[in-house]
Amino acid sequence: MVLLHVLFEHAVGYALLSLKEVEEISLLLPQVEECVLNLGKFHNVVRLVAFCPFSSSQVALENANAVSEGVVHEDLRLLLETYLPSKKKKVLLGVGDPKIGAAIQEELGYNCQTGGVIAEILRGVRLHFHNLVKGLTDLSACKAQLGLGHSYSRAKVKFNVNRVDNMIIQSISLLDQLDKDINTFSMRVREWYGYHFPELVKIVNDNATYCRLAQFIGNRRELNEEKLEKLEELTMDGAKAKAILDASRSSMGMDISAIDLINIESFSSRVVSLSEYRQSLHTYLRSKMSQVAPSLSALIGEAVGARLIAHAGSLTNLAKYPASTVQILGAEKALFRALKTRGNTPKYGLIFHSTFIGRAAAKNKGRISRYLANKCSIASRIDCFSEVPTSVFGEKLREQVEERLSFYETGELPRKNLDVMKEAVVQAEEAAAEITRKLEKQEKKRLKKEKKRLAALALASSENSSAPEESQEIQEKPKKKKKLKPQETPQENGMEDPPVSLQKTKKKKAFPKEELVSDPEEMTTSLVSLKRKKSSPKEEMASEPDEAASPAVPKKKRKFSCKEEPEAAVSATKSSTKKKKKSQKAS
Repeated sequence: MVLLHVLFEHAVGYALLSLKEVEEISLLLPQVEECVLNLGKFHNVVRLVAFCPFSSSQVALENANAVSEGVVHEDLRLLLETYLPSKKKKVLLGVGDPKIGAAIQEELGYNCQTGGVIAEILRGVRLHFHNLVKGLTDLSACKAQLGLGHSYSRAKVKFNVNRVDNMIIQSISLLDQLDKDINTFSMRVREWYGYHFPELVKIVNDNATYCRLAQFIGNRRELNEEKLEKLEELTMDGAKAKAILDASRSSMGMDISAIDLINIESFSSRVVSLSEYRQSLHTYLRSKMSQVAPSLSALIGEAVGARLIAHAGSLTNLAKYPASTVQILGAEKALFRALKTRGNTPKYGLIFHSTFIGRAAAKNKGRISRYLANKCSIASRIDCFSEVPTSVFGEKLREQVEERLSFYETGELPRKNLDVMKEAVVQAEEAAAEITRKLEKQEKKRLKKEKKRLAALALASSENSSAPEESQEIQEKPKKKKKLKPQETPQENGMEDPPVSLQKTKKKKAFPKEELVSDPEEMTTSLVSLKRKKSSPKEEMASEPDEAASPAVPKKKRKFSCKEEPEAAVSATKSSTKKKKKSQKAS
């Protein structure tokens, strides 16, 4: 009897379930559908054998990617080898995805089955999974599914190999749409402005130039010789500018109002801006094609190569196509119509827009299209799978197509493919080395800029952190000066010196130079007399000789004002008279 097991992949882990009554279930599908909806009956049919939870969301994402790609992960291998019976022939494993089933059967040797009863059983397991696993709630299971779904989608978008091809596909689609719109709008401008100046349509054929001229001319009656130079700039032809000027003087168009002219000019300016954007988009497409598919663009052109990529879906899909498919790519309707009516199949599709087929003779168009499709297939594979894509192979392939075209016309034998490819390989290696050297230089420059930027940020942050400390120090220093100065310099008469700011103001109010020169002499004489008469105070005796010893110093150290000098002399005379009287009384 074959033991049927079912593998169920969930966002929280792998579950391995075994089924009872295999024969009845395989025969009675309506009963299976009924028991799936009822939890009690489903428990009688299905039993949980093992559950292997994922340790983290990263592990869950790795397992989900492995299952989607049809690869057996190590966690899944360990689960199956541990809990499935050792006799592999008696085990039938039901899986939901045929790819993972084929991988399990190839690597582990277990027979796998998909569809039928297995799909119904997996539907019931998905419905009652939170009841089968202990400790798992419906809310936590939903959260796990939501988180894994977001991370899986994000990883698929981020690591999509076709993400650069998508830009090319959108650009070429927008370019084709812009061509249609510009043609439609230009015809509208021609018809609208033709009521006023119908002769301009026959003189100017280009749509963008016509719209620029309609915007510049406006009312044809205001066109004169002064605007001839500007007309030559717009048309880039002096004869056309002269013809426009002559036609405006003898035009049979009707007069038009100012408001109509304003509307025509605004609409023509929109068409001109669209044509300018179309040119910028074309340059963007060329740059993208030179980066993504340089060989294909060098061989067949940027526009045709981009259309081939867009029609195939990606560069990888185009590289997988054989040359016969590339030849008729874009002519599927004609191919199936020919197969249906048993007519002639088409010889070319999108590659018809290349210059080679147009240059070939009618009898050689099919031959050159087949040869060109072969070379396009080779170029797309080189671009898709080369590490450093270069345009060397595309240029060599283009030379081969040119030689084959000349062979069809003149009979000159082309070079052998082996010789051409040997030259291409040598040149491609040199070009790849040059490209890698340039990329290394760019990376070094980028790293230097990044280091400079980080150093500047670190310096700015250190300056910002040291700025408050400096401001605190600056605020503390003046306070210390104000407290210390009055205590350090006491005067002889017991009074304190004035502050520094007051001394500076007194210097400004000092007497003229002559008086300042005479004052120190009088001061020194009075001090000498006081020294002879005084004997009792020790502090005055200690301080007076210092001042008398340096008569020139008082200019800087101490300056007496006109009020202080007589007061000092009077106090000295009073003290001397008192001492004399005391000595006379004592005697």
